[in-house]
Amino acid sequence: MNQNLKGVIYYTDNKLGDPIYSTVQKHILASGLPIISSSLRPIDFGANEVVAGERGYPTMVKQIISCLERSTAEYVFYLEHDVLYHKSHFDFIPPSDDVFYYNSSVWRWKLGSETAIRHDRMLPLSSLCVNREFALSHYKRRLDFILEHNYDKDIKGEPKWMRKMGFEPGTKKKKRGGFSDDNFGVWESEGFNIDIRHKDAFSPSKLKLKDFTHKPKWWEETPIESIEDWDLKGLS
Repeated sequence: MNQNLKGVIYYTDNKLGDPIYSTVQKHILASGLPIISSSLRPIDFGANEVVAGERGYPTMVKQIISCLERSTAEYVFYLEHDVLYHKSHFDFIPPSDDVFYYNSSVWRWKLGSETAIRHDRMLPLSSLCVNREFALSHYKRRLDFILEHNYDKDIKGEPKWMRKMGFEPGTKKKKRGGFSDDNFGVWESEGFNIDIRHKDAFSPSKLKLKDFTHKPKWWEETPIESIEDWDLKGLS
């Protein structure tokens, strides 16, 4: 296999502590893929670069760009500090170079809860795999748009402009107010990733049906003991 075929980019706001922080990194390291990381303070994880800025979406975009520019991989997995990645997640290779691909094999779990949930619209940025150069072009244009409209000055909470442009590339077209008309695709890894929700999580948790203005088409809830390969009680 081409040694530069796949790699990972890892971005963090340095807000998360152990045991989640180190456990997530342990599973990322087990992938054996080259790691390019970006943080708000120095970390010893992969090839790291600090991006100066206040915690918020514009800074996250800058961190992603930093990672994409420094990676040499053809395809990259977007990885975050509060997601447990199953080893099968890294088996995927995008079939097209101009599509954003999301792994839908994800359970969302609130730290300390006895159950986890999933639904048809759960396609988080943290499950993305994409051609690196395609993603870099998109995110540079996205940052230019943010700066042009001075949105980098409005970052408290989850600003209306951020929701309007669409957080996950490809999932919201311009006719719905989104940023671009890029396409997205979905794949399912053999095992499930665990998206951990906690007090410092960047985005809203949406763990109940009542949290949705537009209800998902299907909704599933399961005891955490039934999720294969993961012992979540040990993280609580």
